[in-house]
Amino acid sequence: MSGFLRFLTAKSTSWIVLVLTALGATALFATAGYSGNDEAPPVGLPDSAESVQVEQLQDDFASSDGTSALIVFDAGDAALSDAQLAAIADNSVELADIAEADFLPPPVVSDDGSVAFVVVPLDPITSVGDQAERADALRDAASSDLDELDVYLTGAEGFEVDIASVFSGANFTLLGTTVIVVAVLLLITYRSPWLWLVPLAVVGLGDVLAGIIARQVAGAVGVQLDASVTGILSVLVFGAGTNYALLLIARYRDELRVFEDRRAAMRRAVRGTAPAILASGGTVALALATLLFGELAGNRALGLAGAIGIVVAMFFGLVVLPPALVLFGRGLFWPFVPRFGSPDMVAKSPWGKLGRAVSRRPLAVAIVGFLALGAFAAGLNGLTVGLSQNERFIDKPQAVIGQEVLADAFSAGSTSPAAVLVPTADADETLAAIRGFDGVDAAELGDASDDWTQIDVTIDADPESEAAFDTIAQLRADLDDVGAGDALVGGLDARALDVADAQARDQALVIPLILVLVLIVLIALLRSIVAPLLLLGAVVASFFSAVGIAWVLFQTVFGFPAIDTTVLLFSFLFLVALGVDYSIFLVTRAQEEAETLGMREGMIRALAATGAVITSAGILLAAVFAVLGVLPLITLTQIGIIVCIGVLIDTLLVRTVIVPAFAFLAGDRFFWPRRPRMTVAEADRLGLNAQDMGALAEPVDAGAAEPKLAGAGAPSER
Repeated sequence: MSGFLRFLTAKSTSWIVLVLTALGATALFATAGYSGNDEAPPVGLPDSAESVQVEQLQDDFASSDGTSALIVFDAGDAALSDAQLAAIADNSVELADIAEADFLPPPVVSDDGSVAFVVVPLDPITSVGDQAERADALRDAASSDLDELDVYLTGAEGFEVDIASVFSGANFTLLGTTVIVVAVLLLITYRSPWLWLVPLAVVGLGDVLAGIIARQVAGAVGVQLDASVTGILSVLVFGAGTNYALLLIARYRDELRVFEDRRAAMRRAVRGTAPAILASGGTVALALATLLFGELAGNRALGLAGAIGIVVAMFFGLVVLPPALVLFGRGLFWPFVPRFGSPDMVAKSPWGKLGRAVSRRPLAVAIVGFLALGAFAAGLNGLTVGLSQNERFIDKPQAVIGQEVLADAFSAGSTSPAAVLVPTADADETLAAIRGFDGVDAAELGDASDDWTQIDVTIDADPESEAAFDTIAQLRADLDDVGAGDALVGGLDARALDVADAQARDQALVIPLILVLVLIVLIALLRSIVAPLLLLGAVVASFFSAVGIAWVLFQTVFGFPAIDTTVLLFSFLFLVALGVDYSIFLVTRAQEEAETLGMREGMIRALAATGAVITSAGILLAAVFAVLGVLPLITLTQIGIIVCIGVLIDTLLVRTVIVPAFAFLAGDRFFWPRRPRMTVAEADRLGLNAQDMGALAEPVDAGAAEPKLAGAGAPSER
């Protein structure tokens, strides 16, 4: 370890690390290049899902090689005139030309005559840009000579185009906003005109390379990274990378007051922060890797990309940033330059005063802290999970508005019928049974292959609503008793139900795995059982508190009807993995200080030393996740808000008062079964020398009134 640290920081070798990093980055750019990703997220269901089985069987149908769009014409409170209906028919000719179809079916008009729609069959287009151009052409052709009507493009094609437009340029928007937020907060934190440039440049390069590496690895294993995944990847790398940079630079600044040689100070800083950064990054990377066990391809893609991004952030924080910082002298910190031999500012830290106040009444503080968390979590009352297709956008796009117009004028499910596939021999019997189901408006025979027949079922419920899901689930259950029982129910509602069920299974599997892995990492780092359990319990409590506060905000401020199905899993993952980081930073420093100061004074000193940097890191991470709200998609906004609130709770409440209160209450048992060390002060009081202290290094007798003392380490270099 010492040799590696000298290589990183020595004047003769530190530049080699930077040169090798630059050469490696250049090689990656040359071989893999850098390209944005504006693809919309795929559904990613496994082949075992019933809706996927239906889609696979539909490949044998003659009309299977296409999709469709719905053009909706809305006259408002008036009825469509004969001239308007004639114009719609004329425009259908041009629509057919764009769709490369021989003709289009005549428009379907609502009973009150105010709304009509035309079904436009289309060939699928894989290019998002080409698909958007065709959609614009369809809108222009449909609205020609119909200035008095509102014209909307909706249906399967309309929603695909609008979702794709949400992610169009998503990487640039998220990355640009994230960089600005990080730059401003680093400038405020360091109050230096140039210090902030070094960590920002290092983390920025790490983010670019993480994206390239993640795409290469994902391509090699057959995983698709869409724009939402690569956007979250940048948020993770910038958030975690700047946290590691803040921790390292804060420790480096402290050591510059102790060491005259800045390179020696950096070696001491890396040695002191590396365990915490490795444990922190390892926790987050392993937690993200648990998503690889999920059913949904989107979850696996985020797990793979996120784990790679965190590993890259750790590498740049521990290997690239130290030599980059020691290239410059102490003047890098100007105007607040840490001078050799200057007073220890940690002793005057307000966080140390807070820690001493907590140490006087730790039980009362712990109780009040948990009562506060409980009050925040009370907002969970009435929590609703699950957004319909029409509710996922902050600003309603054309597809949603068109769908709502159709739902008001026609049967709610008429534009997205369920597709029931049955063996052809059972088609008539199944059709008769379906027509008698509650929640079914209509059913009719559709396409057929040699072995299977499709029954198109109109459900009396809004698409992707709970009522639609209940009808789909009931159809699946009851059709098992009709004919041979081989009926399969697919369609858009069925697919959405399968996604929700798969997400619930992923959540039930991944959340326990995250908890177990985080606990194992904490035990390995602290060589303790009590402290990891207390830390994990506190961060889980902060998660429920964050969701409780967020749910109140979603209802009262944002007007969100529910939390999307993916939000709770991703928020839990980010909050537990990232939130425990701050407790790791604090407790590992407390362990170090306790070797010379004892448990109580060591925790106070650790809180004083890390309070400012952890608070800065928490505020920065919260702000970075809040950047997800720049995209008009409720799912990402909800994740950003919950993680932002949770990180602030962890930073300002859990790490500041609850964890120190636990430590003061437990005393030396906080690190049980690790043996406490005798402090220098205790040795002096007992008149023991180093040899005597070594002889006392015996296991602790948990049953004794006073534990035996273990050997103390060397005094602090301070």
